[in-house]
Amino acid sequence: MPELPEITALAAFLTDHAVGQPVAAVSIASLNVLTTYDPAPAALIGRTLDAAGRHGKFLDLTFGDLHLVLHLARAGWLRWTDNPSPKAPKMGGPIALRVTFPTGGFDITEAGTKKSVTAAVVHDPQQVPGVARLGPDALSLDRAALATLLAGKTGRIKNVITDQTVLAGIGNAYSDEILHTARLSPFATAGRLDHDELDRLAAALTSVLTDAVGRSVGGEAARLKGEKRSGLRVHARTGLPCPVCGDTVAEVSFADRSFQYCPTCQTGGKKLADRRMSRLLR
Repeated sequence: MPELPEITALAAFLTDHAVGQPVAAVSIASLNVLTTYDPAPAALIGRTLDAAGRHGKFLDLTFGDLHLVLHLARAGWLRWTDNPSPKAPKMGGPIALRVTFPTGGFDITEAGTKKSVTAAVVHDPQQVPGVARLGPDALSLDRAALATLLAGKTGRIKNVITDQTVLAGIGNAYSDEILHTARLSPFATAGRLDHDELDRLAAALTSVLTDAVGRSVGGEAARLKGEKRSGLRVHARTGLPCPVCGDTVAEVSFADRSFQYCPTCQTGGKKLADRRMSRLLR
């Protein structure tokens, strides 16, 4: 799933490649992608792209008083081409949406059969329910603000920092990296972190995301997925050695997702139970 660093990089890429250009065509190729109908997508045609930004993991493209707000979900991506096809994409294929400009264009694609990518044409991004529900941006918090945010939270820290209504921008991959850098168990209670643990979490949150943004911004859109994978130390590295201590990276799997951690760095050498009602194995 594209997270804060990748969405930031995609916004920067579109700023470089499309800002200042008028929309030549908009094609909808998925019945599920469009979540708004007034204004219609055709209202973007002829409007100039003024800015590209983000709200958490939502990409926000500004065209005068209209916004195209995109959420790439778990399997979506933005693919840019300098020579877009003049033909509209086929319905039911991997392309959900196409926007073209005089010197190029992009497709919003989605792999797999579960279609979760969304697009909304609105006058105000806050009209998109997912944007309206977002908590503060993950890179906007200092240590004190993070402590206030987590105070009283009884959920596991892994779940809390990936809850977009609590903290916007962090998903499964970067939460694994942040907690590994902070040397915290994914199952630590968010509201019970001590002073030192909060210090480590605040520092890790900023450093991991800032480093990832630095690696991503300026790169070609097509290479961002590979750049993300190359910078990961524990996520998606089950069975490989931890780059910090050499222990084997372990995994907790659920029905449709998993997360990774280092037992030595994060859980005092103990492995977390690999089931939905997870707890430390005794």
